[in-house]
This record gives sequence, structure tokens and C-alpha cells, in this order.
Amino acid sequence: MSDDRAEPGVDDYVERLNVHYDGASAGEALLARLQEAFRAAGCDPSCLNLDDVAGIDQLHLGGRSASRALAVLGELSNGQRVLDVGCGTGGASRLLAAEFGCDVVGVDITSAFIEAANWLSAATGLSGRTRFLCADAASVPLTAGSVDTVWCQHALMNMPHVPRVLAEWQRLLMPGGRVLLHELVAGDNPEPLMLPVPWARTPATSHLRSREQLERAMAMAGFEPLAVEDVTDAALAWRQEHSRRESRPDESAREAIVPPGPALIFGSDFTRMGRNLRDNLASGKVRVLTGSWQRARR
Repeated sequence: MSDDRAEPGVDDYVERLNVHYDGASAGEALLARLQEAFRAAGCDPSCLNLDDVAGIDQLHLGGRSASRALAVLGELSNGQRVLDVGCGTGGASRLLAAEFGCDVVGVDITSAFIEAANWLSAATGLSGRTRFLCADAASVPLTAGSVDTVWCQHALMNMPHVPRVLAEWQRLLMPGGRVLLHELVAGDNPEPLMLPVPWARTPATSHLRSREQLERAMAMAGFEPLAVEDVTDAALAWRQEHSRRESRPDESAREAIVPPGPALIFGSDFTRMGRNLRDNLASGKVRVLTGSWQRARR
């Protein structure tokens, strides 16, 4: 996520963001909690597969299916260099490496996520094609023109200074490189969001922009749209189904020992977050876009 240390109050903002995304810590590191949960589920935390870890590494609407659809839209292929912005625990990075043959660098400002991402890539045998950096999205320690594709899923809504982030994407992308977004935007309903939601417990860490604002920011930053689609209906259907499962697990699911899910990261209010997100989508307060933009060749 983006920050600017020169501005007053930004350190507080970054701290709030870290508290939100590591809110279930209770004094115990996220990595330790996750590893213990895998052991309790009968898994060796040093040897996992992508199905084992799907519950904690695809923390966005649509899960792995949404990531695959975005990769297809972006025509990702073997050997492409991808920067995964706001990578979280690294799920999309690993999926792109394993299924599309990409070499991926993930960046996130939440240090607990980066620690978990590095462990999960090692445990799933994907360290050779993925690496992770704890850094500001507006100041990534990579050389100019070193990236073929910038990938970003459900992260811009946490960033207060998007123009700075987009300028960094311009620097990092090779001429003709692409930006692939799967992003939450503000809907037409101006009423306040129902909180908490997965990206914010208070308005202080939510920075939703309208579709028009986002598309204008992309254009001003020098990115040309190739394909942009509103996928709110599909995202709402996915969220509704998951809310049903979370609210009324069947008897077999309650008795089964399963690998950890997002509640281990977000805490006991994760089910409420999911319901609120569902209701915000249904009421038009939030919409979901997926799209591809190209950096001008020059």
C-alpha cells in the first residue's frame, strides 16, 4: 500500500492499516498462528499445495477464479515479469507462477503478510518464481522498465495517494507493458458504507473512488484502456454464496478438520465483514471492476 513519510499523520495511517490486516494477532505473530493452524489441520506447514493454502491467500472477491480470469484477460504467459501490488499473503503471485509460468515480485506494506508470503511460497515449492518485498507501492525498490505487467487486486481502495502509485507503475513498466486491475470502486449509492468490511474497520483506511475517478486517474497517468468491465453481479453472487456457507456450515463441515481460512487473519468479525460487503454490493454502495490498460510506447 502507498504512504508518504513526509506528510503528517501518515505513520499513523500505516499503523492503522497494519492493525487492520493483522487484527487477530492477540500478541502472536501471523506466521506462527498460520503455521499452528496448518498443524492442527493435519498439514505439514513446510510442505503444502495451492489447494491447502487457498483459504488464506486469495483474499479478494471471486477467489482463484477471479485471478485466473484476470490473467487470461491480460494474456499472461510463460516468463513474463509481473509486479503484484498489494500482494497480501502472495496467493495471486503463486497462482501466476504455477499456472501461467510468470516470474512474480509481490509488494505489500504489511510486514506480517510479506513474512507469510515468503513462507507459503517456500512451502508450496514456488520460491524460485516468486519473491516478496515489504515496501510502499509508490516507491518500489526495482529498476525502471523491469516489469512487463503490473497486477493489482483489491488494493487501491486502501491507498490514499493513487496518482503517486500510478506514476511508479509508469516508471516500472516497460513501454507497452500492461496494468491488470480487479478493483473495488464506489457505487452510485452515496450512503455510508456498512462497516467493517474486509479492507477497513473504519472510514480511515477506506479510499474507494468511483469508476469515473479511477479511469480518469489511469488516463492522466498515461495508461490507455484495452478492456474494462463491471463484474459486480458475478462478485455479488460469489459473496452471497460464501456468506451462506459462513453463516450456516453443514454438519460435516463443522466436524471436519480443514486448513485455515480468512478468519484467522481478519479475526472473529470476518463473517460480519463478508455480510457487510455483500450488502454494500447489493445496495450499490460498492462495485467491482476488472480491466486491462497499456502503458504508452515511447
